[in-house]
Amino acid sequence: MHYRDNFNPTISDEDIFNAIEKEKQNIGYYNLPFMDTAAFKAYAKQVQQKNIVVIGIGGSTLGTYAIYKFLKHSRQLEKKLFFLETTDPIDIKSKIETIDLNDTLFIVISKSGTTIETVSIFKYINSLVQCDKRNTLVITENDSKLKAYADAHEMLSFEIPKNVGGRFSVFSAVGLLPLAIVGIDIDELLLGAQKVHNDFFDKKDFYTRILKKARFLVEYKYSFNINVVFSYSSRLEGFNKWYIQLWGESLGKVDINSTRQGLTPIGIIGPIDQHSFLQLIVEGRRDKTVTVIKVENFDNDLKIPDIQLKGLEELDYLHGVAFSDLINKQADATIESINNLGDIPCDVITIDGVCENSISALMYEYELLTSLCAKFMYIDAYNQPGVEAGKIILKKKLQK
Repeated sequence: MHYRDNFNPTISDEDIFNAIEKEKQNIGYYNLPFMDTAAFKAYAKQVQQKNIVVIGIGGSTLGTYAIYKFLKHSRQLEKKLFFLETTDPIDIKSKIETIDLNDTLFIVISKSGTTIETVSIFKYINSLVQCDKRNTLVITENDSKLKAYADAHEMLSFEIPKNVGGRFSVFSAVGLLPLAIVGIDIDELLLGAQKVHNDFFDKKDFYTRILKKARFLVEYKYSFNINVVFSYSSRLEGFNKWYIQLWGESLGKVDINSTRQGLTPIGIIGPIDQHSFLQLIVEGRRDKTVTVIKVENFDNDLKIPDIQLKGLEELDYLHGVAFSDLINKQADATIESINNLGDIPCDVITIDGVCENSISALMYEYELLTSLCAKFMYIDAYNQPGVEAGKIILKKKLQK
């Protein structure tokens, strides 16, 4: 008699927690919030260039961009951070035309050291300006070909630990070094992530709510397979992009019983997408969960002025309203309209303000949520065989 099944039994919260604690011994991202930042800060102080260009793609850039995008307009930063990540020739040319390459530090980031997009762009930069130890540093694994290249050219290099995947690497040198150079407080960043780490592993209130959310998302994945993050701040556009990579590349997998798993991430911005995607949420198929992210304090006093516009007097009630209050009331109205329907799963995350602590806590929470969902789904969150297959095909095509 032979028997085979694809049943994945429900796991208790305690079993999930124990699995995460065990995984924490081998998966490096969990402990990144406690790393020593001294070397990053020391190097950052000696950088003279005004332009910092990160050359990388995916996990090498998205997390850093998310934090920089969130904070750059609320900080007095003396240096500008740019990202060269796409092989779109128009994008490359248009960005480079705005940068003084002779006053630029190039940071080449590739975990494997042989990422085609990254090396291609780096080759092009080398045709425009001499890249050497004075204006170039490398962030990669310590035994990669890129590390060997850096050593041969006496370029400084920083390590990406082998047990830290690219999409989980933002709190390593990948994110901390460029951010420190432009003037972001990386110690405050890590403090935000540390608090979330401690709240979870000490089993405080956060432990209960994040486990509840992960369990719901997985147990109802066949009913609500699309997970919408509705961020009510344009500053969170970078976070949305980072979340989409984290979620898609980590959770779109085949499980231990050869059953295809996955949760589809959507990232939208309020109030802009109230005028587009919200219609699909409200009257479309009931296959979506919604997480609304609000910013409690924008630290900005911009107000709608007391100006009479002939023919639009009926909107005079807007006079004196702060734009920060307006956007949060728009978020609240969306939340209330969704909740009134009674059949769309919805939760709300309110972050304290536009500061290092807030964005890092949010990002570390989503890293933990990703790992928890993967455990419930019986998949490996840290590989990406589907992406690797495409890389192999591309390499063969180019070699021809």
